Amino acid sequence: MKILLTGANGYIGMRLLPQLIADGHKVVCAVRDTERFSIDEETRAQVEIIEIDFLEAVRPNLLPMDLDAAYFLIHSMSSSTTNFDEKEATTAKNFITYVESTNIRQVIYLSGIVNDEKLSKHLSSRKNVEDILSKGPFSLTVLRAGIIVGSGSSSFEIIRDLCEKLPIMITPKWVLTKTHPIAIRDVISFLIGVLGNEKTFDDSFDIAGPNVLTYKEMLHQYAQVRGFKNWIFTVPVMTPKLSSYWLYFVTSTSYKLALNLVDSMKIEVVAKDQRLAELLQIKTHSYKEAIEMAFKKIEQNLVISSWKDSMVSGRFNKSLEKYIQVPKFGVLKDEQTLQISDSKKVLENIWKIGGEQGWYYGNSLWRLRGFLDKLIGGVGLRRGRTHPDKIYPGDSLDFWRVLLADKKKKRLLLFAEMRLPGEAWLEFKIDRDNVLHQTATFRPRGLKGRLYWYSLVPFHYFIFGGMIRNIAKTK
Repeated sequence: MKILLTGANGYIGMRLLPQLIADGHKVVCAVRDTERFSIDEETRAQVEIIEIDFLEAVRPNLLPMDLDAAYFLIHSMSSSTTNFDEKEATTAKNFITYVESTNIRQVIYLSGIVNDEKLSKHLSSRKNVEDILSKGPFSLTVLRAGIIVGSGSSSFEIIRDLCEKLPIMITPKWVLTKTHPIAIRDVISFLIGVLGNEKTFDDSFDIAGPNVLTYKEMLHQYAQVRGFKNWIFTVPVMTPKLSSYWLYFVTSTSYKLALNLVDSMKIEVVAKDQRLAELLQIKTHSYKEAIEMAFKKIEQNLVISSWKDSMVSGRFNKSLEKYIQVPKFGVLKDEQTLQISDSKKVLENIWKIGGEQGWYYGNSLWRLRGFLDKLIGGVGLRRGRTHPDKIYPGDSLDFWRVLLADKKKKRLLLFAEMRLPGEAWLEFKIDRDNVLHQTATFRPRGLKGRLYWYSLVPFHYFIFGGMIRNIAKTK
C-alpha cells in the first residue's frame, strides 16, 4: 500500500515509520520542514518526503494521486494554551482538502478517550477533529488512547522526572483521577492492525492497557519498577495554574504543555471496552511492563523519538532556514581555534556535546545558566538530548536547537533557545588543515543586549577556552 504519514517527524510518527517500511509499504512523509526530518540516510532513501504545513493555505496537487491510506497524527496542544483547538480544526479541514483529490480510501486518526460529558479543552478538540474528519471522502478509523507510556513520550518523561527528583511529593488532588495508560508498543500495534482492515472502517475504538490506575498509583508503580519508595501527599488548594508551574519547574515539560495537561488530568479517562484488541488479537502490556520496556530502550540508547525534539518545546514555530545563516554584521563574537591531530575523534566529541556528557568545561556554570533561564520562563537544560552520539537538524540539545549537523563537512551549528536580549549561535567546525574552530556569535537587541554580552566576557574567557581544549582531547 502507498501511505501518507502526516506528523511523520512527531513522537508517534517516528515510531510508526520504521514499522510501515518493514511491512513493505511505500510511505509518503508529510513534514513541515524537510531540513529537520530526523531520519538516517538509509531510511530517507526509502521514503518520499513532502513539505506541507497544514495550518497554511492549501497548495493544490501536492500529494500523489495513488495514495491508498493516510495516518492523521497532527495536534497542536503543545503550541498554545489558548487557541490550539482552532489550529487543530484548521489542520483537519486543510487535510481533507489535500486528500480529496487522491484515491485515499482510509484515514486513521489517533485521538483521545472521550468518555466524560464534561471534556477538557484538549479532549474536546480531539473530538471536534474526529467530527471534521468524518465528513471527508474516505472511511475514517479513530483510535482513542489515554496516557501513552514509552521512552521519550511526554507522559513517561514527566512521571520519570517527578519520581526520580522528588521522593516526597506534595501533589494536587488530580493525582487521584483515574486513567487508562497504554504502552507505545501497543499503540503502534493497533495503528498497524487497523490499516486496510475494512472491519474497522467508519468506526471509533478505545485502546488501552490492562490496568486502570490513578496518577498517584502510576507514580508509586514507577518507583516500584525502579526499586525505590516514594511518598505522595495530596492537597486540595493547588490551583490549575499553580499545578502547571509545579510541573514546569520540576519536570522537563514546557509551561504550555503543562497547562493543557493539568486541564486534562482533572478528567477521568478510562476505555469503555477492548473490542479492537479482541478483533486484532492484540495482548496489551501492563503499565509496569511499559515502564520496563521504556528503560530497556533508554539503557540500550535505542530511543527513536522524543517529544522534547518537537519545535514547540522551544522558541521555534516553523522553519530553521531564517536562522541558519549566521549574521556577520552588528554582532559580538568569541572565536577560538586550536590545531588538532585526530579530526575523527574530535568530531565524535563534538557530536556528544550536551545532555549527560555536558559541555566539556564549567558544567556547573552551564547548569546555573539553565536554572536561571527556567526561572524566567525559558527552556533551561530540561530537555537534554535524545541520542548520546547522534544529532539531526531540528533536534533539541539542552537549551540549544540544532540548525545544521553535517559530519561530512565537519560542522555543527546551534541556535540558543534560552531567553536572551538578542540571538545567539554556537558553531563548531574542523577545516581542511585540521584546525578546530569554535565560534559563539551574539546579535544583541539594543543596549541591554550589549550589556549582557560584556558582563559575561570574563566567563566566556574561561568557559569557551576550556571547552575547546577539552573537545580537542583525543585520549
